[in-house]
Amino acid sequence: MFDMGPSFGGGLSSFMFSVVPILVIVVFAIVIVRMVMSGARYVKNASTPQESIYAKVVAKRMDVRHYTNQHNHGSGAIHTSNSSRTYYYITLEFDNGDRREYLDVKNLYGLVVEGDMGYAAVQGEWIVAFERSAG
Repeated sequence: MFDMGPSFGGGLSSFMFSVVPILVIVVFAIVIVRMVMSGARYVKNASTPQESIYAKVVAKRMDVRHYTNQHNHGSGAIHTSNSSRTYYYITLEFDNGDRREYLDVKNLYGLVVEGDMGYAAVQGEWIVAFERSAG
């Protein structure tokens, strides 16, 4: 009924119908894999036994991630919303000179200062507590 003839987009449309579904599947697979990996990392950290280690706070940093979402409300109007999430990290130095950065999951970032020494409770890649030592 709407045959445009062999010269109008025949090669392009067959290319689009074969490549676009593959790209959609690849993007969907990447999203699923990232969700599974994130969940596995959470389970690993949550199931790791908590340990207390004497350490010095040597650095703190923030990682701000920005996200933009667009929504079509059906009437043709596109609504754009922006959001961000900040991750806080604390780097500890241990008695043997090793340093390791931990994700702050218990809002310790504002309570510790670079140079603080004390016992850090760590659980996998997370820092869950810090008790400053006197002196």
